[in-house]
Amino acid sequence: MSAAAPSGGVEVEKGHFRLGSPWTALVLGLLYVGLLVAWVPLSVLAHQFTFGSLFLLLLVPFAAVGVLVAARQPRNPIGWVMVLLALLFTGGADAGAYSVAAYRLGHHGLPLARLAVVLTPGWVGLVLLPLPIALFPDGRMPSRRWRWTLWVYALLAAVLVAGVVIPQLGALTDRVVKVDSSGQRANASGSGGAGVAAVFLLVTLVALSLSWVVRQLVAYHRSTGERRQQLKWLMGGGGLCIVAFVASVIFSNDRSPVLAAVGNVATVGIVALPLSIGIGILKYRLYEIDRLISRTLSYLILTGLLVGVFVGLVVLATRVLPFSSPVGVAASTLAAAGLFNPLRRRVQRLVDRRFNRARYDAEATVVAFRTRLRSAPDRETVEAGLLGVVGRAVEPAHASLWLKQPESEQRA
Repeated sequence: MSAAAPSGGVEVEKGHFRLGSPWTALVLGLLYVGLLVAWVPLSVLAHQFTFGSLFLLLLVPFAAVGVLVAARQPRNPIGWVMVLLALLFTGGADAGAYSVAAYRLGHHGLPLARLAVVLTPGWVGLVLLPLPIALFPDGRMPSRRWRWTLWVYALLAAVLVAGVVIPQLGALTDRVVKVDSSGQRANASGSGGAGVAAVFLLVTLVALSLSWVVRQLVAYHRSTGERRQQLKWLMGGGGLCIVAFVASVIFSNDRSPVLAAVGNVATVGIVALPLSIGIGILKYRLYEIDRLISRTLSYLILTGLLVGVFVGLVVLATRVLPFSSPVGVAASTLAAAGLFNPLRRRVQRLVDRRFNRARYDAEATVVAFRTRLRSAPDRETVEAGLLGVVGRAVEPAHASLWLKQPESEQRA
């Protein structure tokens, strides 16, 4: 006997516990919170609590979006994959700090330290990262051919994970356990043949992942309506994630403190991927992607232009013209501030013309109507033109115009 909950609720089957349920998602979310909180004292104990280690916080959006999607759509595997990714990575970080404290810093009384060494390579959960992109948005591959690529990817990923984890099992039997600075078993390095095999597996997995990205790009160009908006969120979030990742890799270790800070800040852009996936699946504020993209691009372009103008004016004022450095910097700052609004309007118009076409077309329609209004010969022409402008700019289901009669006609 079973009782079905209404749409959006929880399906409960009497006498049975459904593993893929909102309650399971909630439990996994609480487990992730526990692992994240435990990471703070463990990293302090292992002397590993640094600014760079805060990258684990970037997994919070993966876990939050994963729990939300899994609770709302339990049959969609994307939510479960994102939660599992956050759990594996954070649990591996906890285990690594625990192993370092036990075997490198002399805290020999810690229980289950050998098991912690085995669990340290939780970073292998990164093999799950391409799956939400492949399965977006409904959790299924579009055809049998693409399902084969998913099975091949799963098999190769399992082999790669086994090749990383199996050497760690020696920590359970070693007489003396030695770990490296990350907490993994120090004498677990493989042979040259194993290294070549690992490179082959990685290259194949990356190639399959890129094929899924290409498939989504092709699907975006062929799609319409709601599905197109969903894929647009995925493309926007994925593109920003890639740009942020590349910028963080290039600038994070730069000797210049300014560029290093830029690299650290750019790392935050990685969270655009899970957030865009969550919005696309749950269809929350789905149709605001055009406005978001146009605003993001316009302000990025504007920031780059203002920085370039500011640096150019500083160099001109202090190196070419006979101004002192404070005066040159002050004059350059005022000039850049004066250029802000004109540049913002010009850049916003150009970006809207390409990425937020509906808004650009609406504004162009209103401007054209305003021009025609100045030379309109009679009221009937104005009324017809106004209704036409409203129809093209706002696209309502119905539009009517009501005009108040002049007082002289009302008295008559």
